[in-house]
Amino acid sequence: MSKHYEALLNQLHKINDIEKAMAVLQWDQETNMPAMGAQRRVQQLTTLSEIAHTMFTSAQTGELLAGALEEQAEADFDSTHASMLRVTQREYNEQRLFSAEFVSRKSAITGTAGAAWAQMRADNNFADFKKHLEAAVAIAQETAEIRTYDTEPYDALLSQFERGMTSAELRRIFDEVKRATVPMLQAIAQRSDRVDDTILQQAFPVAEQEAMCRYGAESIGYDFNRGHLGEVHHPFSTSFGRDDVRITTRYAPDYAMSSLFGTMHEAGHAMYEQGIAEDLDRSPLGEGASLGIHESQSRLFENQVGRSLGYWQAHFPKLQSLFPQQLANVEVADFYKAINKVQPSLIRVEADELTYNLHIILRFELEQALINGDLQVADLPTAWNDKMQSLLGVTPPSDKQGVLQDVHWSQAAFGYFPTYTLGNLYSAQFMESAKSQDPRIEQELAQGKNTFLLAWLRENIHQHGNKYDAAELCKRATGKSLSAEPFLQYVRGKFGELYGL
Repeated sequence: MSKHYEALLNQLHKINDIEKAMAVLQWDQETNMPAMGAQRRVQQLTTLSEIAHTMFTSAQTGELLAGALEEQAEADFDSTHASMLRVTQREYNEQRLFSAEFVSRKSAITGTAGAAWAQMRADNNFADFKKHLEAAVAIAQETAEIRTYDTEPYDALLSQFERGMTSAELRRIFDEVKRATVPMLQAIAQRSDRVDDTILQQAFPVAEQEAMCRYGAESIGYDFNRGHLGEVHHPFSTSFGRDDVRITTRYAPDYAMSSLFGTMHEAGHAMYEQGIAEDLDRSPLGEGASLGIHESQSRLFENQVGRSLGYWQAHFPKLQSLFPQQLANVEVADFYKAINKVQPSLIRVEADELTYNLHIILRFELEQALINGDLQVADLPTAWNDKMQSLLGVTPPSDKQGVLQDVHWSQAAFGYFPTYTLGNLYSAQFMESAKSQDPRIEQELAQGKNTFLLAWLRENIHQHGNKYDAAELCKRATGKSLSAEPFLQYVRGKFGELYGL
């Protein structure tokens, strides 16, 4: 290893350690911290974010990077050395755009807004949350201007989460999904009585739900020796390193399957992080390629594995043993239909596979309007409700179930939501390619197992971490650029069969 590269890697390791320490504080903030600790926690996270930013954008880091780039000029593109320098240089150039003052100010704004959201959502109080959201929108607009853009300010925000993707390309893809989805929904609405989900509308004891969720995560490959399951209001996963990747869920006695599939979803994220090559840990390469690719893993294990008939033919007896009063006399085929019922809903995280993307398209369209200044925060609740009615045919009875339902806007994470639908599309394309490349995968999935599927994902997606951009990783894994067609074929086949279309 060359002198400058080794010194740079040591610097990157230290910065990564600070960032992971911040992640531990954020985990604690969501899972254990008392409400009165919020102000001090924001200050702590702000201090650490400023330290990490200052270290990364320092002249010292720049000098080490320049020296390492010269030493490794002949390194192969696919090598860890070349990839580390390529990604570090890109992030260094981008982060140098932001002053320490801006980083500190943004951390304070989003930290305060996040804490306010939790309380004001509980109180159904958009009026008092409005000022926090206005500050989050303003800091996102400032971020777009600092990052710069060629066509639309939203492109600058989107690139933080899905490098290379543009608003124009998203609109094209999303319009294709919308055009295909709406007629399917209309056809299903005429046959809604073919699928009955009343067996899910019972009380499922929370203590047994926790056992169910642990079993569900383990059954798809989540390693609890390198993980942990916590309870929060808004589920998430977080990584402190490839050997400590934690997940969370929420338990609802009257909607138990939400906790199970939410856990599988977060386990999918975590399994990605657990599968990253060990030599990439503690570095800019030791994370997912993009949020769209990350989301592909969570949606794949939640839906294409977790909601499949094959999975439940193997694992339904375990669920019946946990909930004998509720499920003892239920047939697995009826349970499979129930968990796949298509029905427009108010809440994104409880949406079925078919309507889920419409929730994302709604947010994408509202985000663009907010960032462009075409929509004011004060008018957001009305705009939200109008789009919910237009796209899904339902209107939230309160802001708590509407515009306040997600935490992400309080974090100024504009450009984030589209990656959820991109994840659906990537997941279907990866699954299609995996089955094509290894016929054992489909045979094993039919038996409720996913050993060969996980091995394919480890080889083609997980191990590479952040070495390649999403578009390049997709092309390497599947031989094709991202397309909506594999996903549309998947939902046409699945729901066509369920509803006799």
